[in-house]
Amino acid sequence: MLPADKNPSCPECESGPELGRRDFIRVVSASAAVAAVGLTPLQKARAARAEKQAQAEAMIFELFKTMDDDQKKKLTRPWDHKPTATDRVTSRLATGNAAVNKLLIGVEYTKKQVELLDKIFRSIANGDEGYKQLSRNNRFDNSGDFESISAIIYGEAVEGKKFSLVFTGHHLTVRCDGNSEEATAFGGPLYYGHSPSGYATTNVFNKQTKAATELITTFDKEQREIAVKPGKWMDEHGGIKVPKKDAKVPGLLFADMTKAQKELTEKLMKELVSPYRKEDGDEVMELIKATGGMKKVAMAFYQEGKRNEKEPWTYWRLEGPGFVWSFRALPHIHTFVHVNSKLA
Repeated sequence: MLPADKNPSCPECESGPELGRRDFIRVVSASAAVAAVGLTPLQKARAARAEKQAQAEAMIFELFKTMDDDQKKKLTRPWDHKPTATDRVTSRLATGNAAVNKLLIGVEYTKKQVELLDKIFRSIANGDEGYKQLSRNNRFDNSGDFESISAIIYGEAVEGKKFSLVFTGHHLTVRCDGNSEEATAFGGPLYYGHSPSGYATTNVFNKQTKAATELITTFDKEQREIAVKPGKWMDEHGGIKVPKKDAKVPGLLFADMTKAQKELTEKLMKELVSPYRKEDGDEVMELIKATGGMKKVAMAFYQEGKRNEKEPWTYWRLEGPGFVWSFRALPHIHTFVHVNSKLA
């Protein structure tokens, strides 16, 4: 269980109008506005998140200012960029499994820029433990180190413009976009993994495997018939589908779980968002609430090949309207996430 100050708050019991992105960021420059009469607790939470996001946003503005014309030509793309035969840099919302076009941070950026990029990357992690997970023990999995991943900017990283800084490496796609991608958690689809088996204690995401396994062991026979299925892993890059508002999702609905199972599912959710800054975890829960809440989310486990008591599942999907978290443990972890309430 995470310390209380690291847990994402649960906005299920709070309400209030959302702040648009520009208002959201504007609140940052006036701390008095956070305490202004009339703001709901949820609005205050969003304003606090804006302040945290703006810290990273300011560093990206600084980075962009220091880039020369050659760097911008190689390392930036328009907001709505699409890859072509001559420019194969992926689009803003794509997920990747290696540095983009071998544009390595340590090669393409100056030493001071690398230091700034490192600070930005650390700013989206939840402290030292979060950074350990996102960096896979500081090795970035087969990338080897931070300087061997890529960092591409989409849009224009200046005040008032939309932008997204996308870090991509082996088993890694994460973003920092100052909430440019509205109604979307993490700035777009998220991808993470680690080379050891998800059941191995050497895997930095092993706690996520344990939390899911703890849940499946509580299912009775009837629940297993609903929630546990045969299946072959299909959710590779570009293949993940986000359920619509009225889509019937497979698995056991949160609403149909016992009280203890609901608590275990909530525990799993906290574990899933724990590597990222608390503000991003809060946003995930807000967006789930906006599309109907946890009651519309279902959990399904898939067994590919023969399974056993110690390794009872190959992958699982936790999904609902505008939300999917798809986690594969075998032969090693591949995870795809997309939380976008506009898609519901």
